[in-house]
Amino acid sequence: MKFEKVRLFVSAPRLDRYLMATGNKKTRAVRLYKANLKISQAFLPILAILEVALRNRLNTMLTAHFSDPDWITNQKTAFMIDPSLQRFDLRTRRLVPNHTLRQQVEKAERKLRNAHVTITSGKVISEQTFGFWTEFFERAHYRILLGRPIQIFTNLPSGHGRQIAYDTLNNIRLFRNRLYHNEPICFNGNAIDFQKAQDIHQSIRDVFSWCDPELLLWIKDVDTVIGRINSAKKI
Repeated sequence: MKFEKVRLFVSAPRLDRYLMATGNKKTRAVRLYKANLKISQAFLPILAILEVALRNRLNTMLTAHFSDPDWITNQKTAFMIDPSLQRFDLRTRRLVPNHTLRQQVEKAERKLRNAHVTITSGKVISEQTFGFWTEFFERAHYRILLGRPIQIFTNLPSGHGRQIAYDTLNNIRLFRNRLYHNEPICFNGNAIDFQKAQDIHQSIRDVFSWCDPELLLWIKDVDTVIGRINSAKKI
């Protein structure tokens, strides 16, 4: 396909960034665009496994903590609306209630209800986003839960605590959102740079290791990220 037709379908603003980064070399720009897609594609399996593992580990921990397999629906009127959960509203410049978890649970329930699906705790849990599970490591939620969330990481290195866990998960979340919105992950400014992708890949591996080092062996055959990045560097 000729470059102008590719740009017509991809859009000029999106493709022109690749063109600029490759010194206006059209063939190389298209190859870099495709390489970016392939690297994004390579992240999907390990991100999917990470999200499922994080969700299931936290669900098991919270079920035990609350002694309630239906904690996700029952805690809407308890833990999720604790008075200490507050955030700073930039518009009003005042502290306001931070009921993010409750809102996400209610959103999932509405979605299931509108689809005429019976609402169960399992279905509500499966509807939650990576951001929902990351929120349990946010300071206020973590404190109310008496630091229980960190217990899912049975192999956490010495010196690592809530803040490192939260920052690591949140950086993975932000990167994941870029992938899901088809944003480029191969630039630093206008320069071609795969360091961020490599750093996030290592962070994902770190979280797997914190949970159980055997997970790194288990994902080995579906983790092709570094191979894709190394191929892209040759463009």
